[in-house]
Amino acid sequence: MSTPPTPILQMRNVSKTFPGVKALRNVQLTAYAGEVHALMGENGAGKSTLMKILSGAYTPDPGAEIQIDGKPVHIHGPLSAKAHGIAIIYQELALAPNLTVAENIYLGREARRGPTVDRAGMCRGCDEILANLGASFGPRTLVGDLSIAEQQMVEVARAIHARSRILVMDEPTTALSSRETQKLFDVILRLKAEGLAIIYISHRMAEVYELSERVSVLRDGGYVGTLGHDEVRPESIVRMMVGRDLSSFYKKEHRPGGKNEPVLQVQDLSDGHRVKRGSFTLHAGEVLGLAGLVGAGRTELARLIYGAEPHSGGAIRLGGRAVSFQSPAEAIANGVVYLTEDRKAQGLFLDMSVGENVNLNVIGRDAKAGGWLNRARARARSLAAIKALTIRVPGPDMPVGALSGGNQQKVLLSRLLETQPKVLILDEPTRGVDIGAKSEIYRIIDELAQAGAAILVISSELPEVVGIADRVVVMREGETCGEVGGATGIPITEETIMAFATGVDLHKVAA
Repeated sequence: MSTPPTPILQMRNVSKTFPGVKALRNVQLTAYAGEVHALMGENGAGKSTLMKILSGAYTPDPGAEIQIDGKPVHIHGPLSAKAHGIAIIYQELALAPNLTVAENIYLGREARRGPTVDRAGMCRGCDEILANLGASFGPRTLVGDLSIAEQQMVEVARAIHARSRILVMDEPTTALSSRETQKLFDVILRLKAEGLAIIYISHRMAEVYELSERVSVLRDGGYVGTLGHDEVRPESIVRMMVGRDLSSFYKKEHRPGGKNEPVLQVQDLSDGHRVKRGSFTLHAGEVLGLAGLVGAGRTELARLIYGAEPHSGGAIRLGGRAVSFQSPAEAIANGVVYLTEDRKAQGLFLDMSVGENVNLNVIGRDAKAGGWLNRARARARSLAAIKALTIRVPGPDMPVGALSGGNQQKVLLSRLLETQPKVLILDEPTRGVDIGAKSEIYRIIDELAQAGAAILVISSELPEVVGIADRVVVMREGETCGEVGGATGIPITEETIMAFATGVDLHKVAA
């Protein structure tokens, strides 16, 4: 009988207490060489705290045990973690954009020739690593000139160069296209084959299922359990993460509004570039999905409708009246709002408070005589929004930048709702938020549809589209190319949506 392999990493009885908060309670994690081990849990479940303990950024409470190769170790800081072969690639990349690839890889460990930095030697030292990773750039390239996906590869190269044996990747695909994501997966599989233990943190179920041998789940600072690859099922993970069944996850209690009067009609809309011809009709009380592969033109079509970009052809009718918005402000004034897919760069003011963000579009509505702001009414509006959307925050004065992704998304959504819109265009409304927050956002969408709002949801997550939409319009290469659900008689499934998105014969999919 063969002896089971020794884990490269074992964390046992790991707890962490902050003033007034028990962030972790007796958590455990085991990882083996040549394994991708997914770590899942809602925002606030304790994943980041556990990884910060592993990285040396936090010190655990007394009684915690960390072993590497079966031997106890004490990690006293980030340098100590690196000395033990631990590297972490955070969602917010830690690179110097004004330095070259080689200088970033060697940062803090620069090679020297006498009193000067040996840049040529450093470049030679990076060549083999970059070639093995399949990098399309060289060691002399400025990091600031690279895409996010390429910068991520620099982080991986830095970890390999430091002879890391345990690599933590925190939401690595959030800002990547599907093609870039697949390239990253190829790199991960290569690292796995070379014997690295990879701890992979993600909210995306499909990625976890594709990559990982095992999945560990945390909830409310505690360890729930670990599933082997054969045990990984969406319903099992959701139940472990949020303590309820998948059947209660998607909310669709509103009655499909396809028989109601059309609110928004888009006919052959184009920009002469990315969007060639976009057409659909959206009714009151309806959730209409807009699906398609990355690059199909979904976001670009939404921005044309919203007036964020000029359109060169086609027509838009709102409530039967021809409109052509010249700016987002004009769209908002006419009852059309747009929730951007990039809430941090294009949606929220992260240094401002929750209350200021909620009131931004309507603060002048209830100004006192002489133009004085009615701060009492603005605060009351903020408190009402926090309660209505269950935004988890101590109060409206807290900076939005300090909130989790799901709560930030709900703040942005509450700002849009304060304008009392007729049409909501929601672009990737649950991107980067945990499963619990996703369920709450689905509840909000369903309640808005029940109240008669017309809602267009753009999403790259097909289970999400299938779960919440009454009908789905599909785009391919800048054109709306098909529709499922509603009067079409075609069922809303991932297979039928992908058939239109890829140009596959629908009858072959059905067969």
